[in-house]
Formats: sequence, C-alpha cells, structure tokens
Amino acid sequence: MKGLGELERSIMDILWAESNALTAREVGRLIADRDLAPTTVMTVLDRLTRKGFLERTRDGRAWRYQPAESRDTYIAELMLEALDLTGDRSAALTRFAQAVSGTEAEILRRALTELEEE
Repeated sequence: MKGLGELERSIMDILWAESNALTAREVGRLIADRDLAPTTVMTVLDRLTRKGFLERTRDGRAWRYQPAESRDTYIAELMLEALDLTGDRSAALTRFAQAVSGTEAEILRRALTELEEE
C-alpha cells in the first residue's frame, strides 16, 4: 500500500471521521482549510478509488464514497511496509518495543497473548 499525498490524506481523514458515505460535494464542503474546485475533489476521490482506498456506490446521479478499510488498518499496513524496508526485522521490532510507552507495551502484550490463544 502506497502512502497518501497531502490532499489525499485530508480527504481520507474526512471520510474516516464520518460514519456514512459522502458525495464529492459533501467532501468538498468539509475541507474547510482549502478552496478547491469540485472537479479537483472528484478527481482525488476517483484516484483514491482506483488505488483501493475508497469504495463508491451510486446515489442517483452522484457517487457516495466510503473508506475501503479503517484508518487503523491503513496505519498498520504502513508500519508493516516500513518493517519490510529494514534489513533486520528483529532489530527494528526490538527498537520499536523499546520506544513504546508502558501502556502501549501492555496493549502489544495483550494482542500477542490473544493471537497465541487462537
């Protein structure tokens, strides 16, 4: 999974925050810090759909867009891609484990325990 550009990330943040699928017009209204042409928003939404980040469904003459995966899934995949870039996965994982907080380490312990019990 490739990273997202700045505008793509802004649009994905909007869609991840919403519980319902949105039209391009609705997304455009929610991008408060930018004055974007509607065609720009539609182009980015189409690009995100082709990349597999979004799913779209027809709603009359418009399309409604929603994330194909959760933000958590996207971030986890980015972390795994970064891990794949290392020459030594064990060293990278060890360094990561040393850098997390006690609370985060406990979350990791619980997740690993649950995986072992499956």
